[in-house]
Amino acid sequence: MNFESLRDKCANCSIEKIFGVIFLAGLFLRVIVPNLKLLHHDEAIHAWFSYELITKGVYQYDPMYHGPLLYYLTAGFFRIFGDNDLVVRLLPALFGTAIIILIYGIHRTGWLSRNQAIWSAIFFAVSPNMVYFSRFLRHDIFQLFFTVLLLLSILAYLEYKKPGWALLAGFSAACGMSLKEEMPLVVFLFGLFFLVLILKNRIQIPSSWKRDILGAIVIAGLTGFFLYSSFLSHPEMFFEAPFKAIEHWSSMHDQCRLCGPPYWYLAMVILYELPLAVLAVYATWQWGWKDKGFSHVLHPDHFFDGPSENLKQHYMMGLMLIWAVISMSFYGYVGEKVPWLLIHQLIPILVLAAYGISGRKTGAAIIAVVLLVGMTMHVCFTPVDINEPIVQVQNSEDMREVMQLIDVSEKVVVTSDSYWPLPWYYRGGKWDKILFYGKKVDPVIWFGDNPDLIIAHDIDSYSSLEGFEKKQYHLSYWFSWYDNYSRPLQWFLLRDGKMGTVNLDVFVRENLTTF
Repeated sequence: MNFESLRDKCANCSIEKIFGVIFLAGLFLRVIVPNLKLLHHDEAIHAWFSYELITKGVYQYDPMYHGPLLYYLTAGFFRIFGDNDLVVRLLPALFGTAIIILIYGIHRTGWLSRNQAIWSAIFFAVSPNMVYFSRFLRHDIFQLFFTVLLLLSILAYLEYKKPGWALLAGFSAACGMSLKEEMPLVVFLFGLFFLVLILKNRIQIPSSWKRDILGAIVIAGLTGFFLYSSFLSHPEMFFEAPFKAIEHWSSMHDQCRLCGPPYWYLAMVILYELPLAVLAVYATWQWGWKDKGFSHVLHPDHFFDGPSENLKQHYMMGLMLIWAVISMSFYGYVGEKVPWLLIHQLIPILVLAAYGISGRKTGAAIIAVVLLVGMTMHVCFTPVDINEPIVQVQNSEDMREVMQLIDVSEKVVVTSDSYWPLPWYYRGGKWDKILFYGKKVDPVIWFGDNPDLIIAHDIDSYSSLEGFEKKQYHLSYWFSWYDNYSRPLQWFLLRDGKMGTVNLDVFVRENLTTF
């Protein structure tokens, strides 16, 4: 491949055209075959809460399920487009893809160079984690959108001196805090970084800054109040929510419910985003030593001695490095280790990786993109259950056959406390055929209802039931380190091996016709 010819062709294209192509590519990866995998356990719960909101008008903040904005956004989409899996997956895909536009906006402020913005957007568009969790109804991709929007708003306010950007910053911060409880860390980090630059006279703020910041605080307060109070239905929740969140997540940290070592996320970066990690480490060396970035940070009274037009990009890379280190340290300390939290740590890493890509380095960047796309195709578009840590606890594709059996049954008995995503897929009147007990009960209790299907947890099941054929299906699955720790290289190369599973015993009436 002639990298120099390709680079020259790209150099002659307007950045708007290039970003248009990147946006379409990123959107394609996020919206193609959205129903390839069943909804994850958490996705089904979030979709169900949103469905309850539009059908019953019922919602009240519970820190276990994070902030309210996700449910209002999803319920709004359900109201417009209908409640189905396609809409569930479309919403995060749109927010995830829109981050590419925000990266372009940051470039327009001058804080990212043309090459830095283009490669940041490309890396974001094809990153396995960014694509996977943009096809996933959790709060994190929405929070990441408002995080990047907050950064863009701050930079635009500093550049253009327009109060509207300050108000947008307040709105972005409030929306982020109405999604996930760790958003205050981002707000604090951004605030402290830019405050230091202001105090050191490295950047200038408009004379109306006091009024603008007050306006931003008012907008943030009003936005948070309306969302956390369920639009004034529970006004007390706005004041109670911070304490509830601290109490709940402190207890989760102490329980170490989904525990892992402090380097867990670093291992995930190496496993799925190794090309970005390598480029980011190299970029850190280039920025820190070759371009004297560390000297400038360690001795803040020394002015940057590079070209003046690169000054803002220099500060941006300093912010990205600080952001990456602090976020990885914070999430490494927090007891809960779950894969979707990686995207908050990955965004500054991929911007760092884009630093200084030009000339011969373009070839290395293209190779990195090819490797990232390959991993993305594997984790996002393999149509069967996969033995990967990124999936956490995913509902198994086995459940499609179970739901086919439910569809042809007139009466179904569920005697297990493990049953999601069934409430979502059988919402509304479709649940009427299901008798739910939540635990194993004596068959005498449901025998008179003459069910066609009995669903039980395999560890608390029936040895046999007269007139029924017993089948076993996976309800959910996850990567099991316990079953693969003795074969790490083989697993890494083949991505095979035993998975952890929750299993269901499904008793099918012998004369039940499935077609």
